[in-house]
Amino acid sequence: MSSRLDFIRSLPYFAGLSDETAGRIEEQIRELSFAKGETLLLEGEPCRGLYVVKTGRVRIFKSSLEGREQVLLIAGPKSTFNDVPVFDGGPNPASGSALEPTTVYVIPREAMLSLVADCPAAMNIIRLFAARLRHLTMLVEDLSFRSVVSRLAKALLDLAVATESQAPVPRLTQDEMAAMIGTVRDVISRALKALEKEGAIKIEGRRILVVDPDKLRKMV
Repeated sequence: MSSRLDFIRSLPYFAGLSDETAGRIEEQIRELSFAKGETLLLEGEPCRGLYVVKTGRVRIFKSSLEGREQVLLIAGPKSTFNDVPVFDGGPNPASGSALEPTTVYVIPREAMLSLVADCPAAMNIIRLFAARLRHLTMLVEDLSFRSVVSRLAKALLDLAVATESQAPVPRLTQDEMAAMIGTVRDVISRALKALEKEGAIKIEGRRILVVDPDKLRKMV
């Protein structure tokens, strides 16, 4: 058995695979090397597959339009990353760069999906978990890069139920809205007043109406 196959079978994803299945996976692996500071993958680009660190360290991060960064993970030997798009079919949710000279194995998405191709129920469950993990990754981005007003504007757009002229938001307490976007009730109250002052929403008692979605989108 090759040393590469030994390495792959030592990972949780591939524990317990038959020799035949593990051998098919190994045949499709690409080995790539990167210098310190070199980019391995970019947020928003199509997924090439699952990455496994053979040697070195990789910084996984999200970036704002202003150039700020939020590190999500430092991946060392035998760590995997970019799992989410492998299973939900979306683009890379984050970027990755080498913190030192690094070698990775890239296992194509098709090879990973072949492991559960014969079990549709398992594939559906994995897709669901991948979608939820992508949502949590986006939440980290919101908390890291967006102001409370921006996060609230995004939440109201997501929650609003469109009608002919206005979009009512499902009834939530200010405490519930605060919990959704990671802040406190007093800050939510001020943010709602700011959005109303801008003409983006209208507050009628305990009811919130989105009256100008375009203004909310600009604030996001």
